[in-house]
Amino acid sequence: MFELEDRYWWFVARRRLALSLLRDALDAERPTVLDLGCGTGVVLGELGRWAEPVGVDFSPLALGFCRRRGLGRLVAARGERLPLRTAAFDAVVALDILEHIPDHEAAFREAYRVLKPGGAMVLSVPAFRVLWGPHDVALMHQRRYRLKEVERLLRAAGFEVRRLSYSIFLLFPLVLLIRLAEKLKRGEPRASLPRVPGWLNGLLVGLQAVETGWIRRRRLPWGSSVVAVAVKPGSSA
Repeated sequence: MFELEDRYWWFVARRRLALSLLRDALDAERPTVLDLGCGTGVVLGELGRWAEPVGVDFSPLALGFCRRRGLGRLVAARGERLPLRTAAFDAVVALDILEHIPDHEAAFREAYRVLKPGGAMVLSVPAFRVLWGPHDVALMHQRRYRLKEVERLLRAAGFEVRRLSYSIFLLFPLVLLIRLAEKLKRGEPRASLPRVPGWLNGLLVGLQAVETGWIRRRRLPWGSSVVAVAVKPGSSA
């Protein structure tokens, strides 16, 4: 992740989509943002340009990479039990982390708790059980999701759902073929991030930028990920 997050199309597209949705959802001039499952810190670094971010991750290795990027305000913790004040943040970003957490319902509740009234959560999770395979096993996923399940979890935690869609829509048939082929392979499960030449990487980033524009206006009917924007009821004033 540390080597690829800055430039690999999937990471770039996911990050740009999430931050676009976050900016759409926020009114605060320099909001406080919790990056839940901050990984090696690329999202945290971009948030630092226009927000006051705090990064949380349970992995000391991940937090070490964040420090190598010169990032501070880091917390070692699990999503199910955050050592953070109630109503402390204007926003929570949770990108492909909730599928790793055994008690994801508790993680949704904790994200709700640390948000200020009127605060927004932007999340992404992997979609569709049919895509489950060695990639998920290698990454220690607990599950994949459908839109209705994400909506149910958000509402059960107290959120109002503002936007809900699949993403990686145009490339979904190719992703499906790759994941089905991986199930036929033998050997140790491995994460799958196929190498692509620079020109193709740039093309894929551009393709996903088109999808970002669509998702900001409408719901896409399928994709390899679910994205959502939800708000904690109340006023931040």
